[in-house]
Amino acid sequence: MQDLSSPTAAAQRIRIARRAAGLSQAQLALELGVQRSAVSHWEAQRGKPSVNHLRKLALATGVQFEWLATGRGSMTPSGDALDSIAAVDALLVDDPQERRLLSAFRDAPAQSRVPLLELAEQLAQQRTGRRARGGAVE
Repeated sequence: MQDLSSPTAAAQRIRIARRAAGLSQAQLALELGVQRSAVSHWEAQRGKPSVNHLRKLALATGVQFEWLATGRGSMTPSGDALDSIAAVDALLVDDPQERRLLSAFRDAPAQSRVPLLELAEQLAQQRTGRRARGGAVE
């Protein structure tokens, strides 16, 4: 049996997850909002999906994010409700607005994330009157 935890096996885990979910490359691409060629590249080790795409891929195929990203752990969620929560989507807040903010941040293009973070820090500073230190408001 091949070691699915090796970095070169990432493409195989993507293919295994897609096939286990009964999805074609085109169907998975539609679910993720990417071109079919992106899925093909990921499965052929000619490209690497972003963490956001891996998160969406795990959700679309019903596999554990950690297994998909690293090969560690089980492929499918266990029967234990706490273990079934994908680590990447586990939230320790119940505030719907905070969830919306986190979701928007995750869906933003990589080049937009730093400006979004800086804007949020500036708004927090204006409200609290405290300066941001080390990326967080004091």
